Amino acid sequence: MKHLSLRVSGLVQGVGFRWSTVQVAMDCDVSGTVENLPDGSVQIEAEGEEMKLYTFLTKIRQSPSPFAKVKNVDYAFSDDLKNYKKFRVIG
Repeated sequence: MKHLSLRVSGLVQGVGFRWSTVQVAMDCDVSGTVENLPDGSVQIEAEGEEMKLYTFLTKIRQSPSPFAKVKNVDYAFSDDLKNYKKFRVIG
């Protein structure tokens, strides 16, 4: 199990990005959270098996919402688990 922290920028607020991210997370079998940040970016915290997290990251880079435009994804893996039970939208 690994923890993946992502900050996604581009046109990612007000276009269904968070809700599409939840669907991708369920498809990839990862848990965590997604939330809008005041600067217009989106913060994602995800946990799961390492290969599933890489699949999740790839799908986020491709923009899970057809209306969003992901320009940049900053991410970091760690062993610091928060033990999320499901994937949910914050805010």
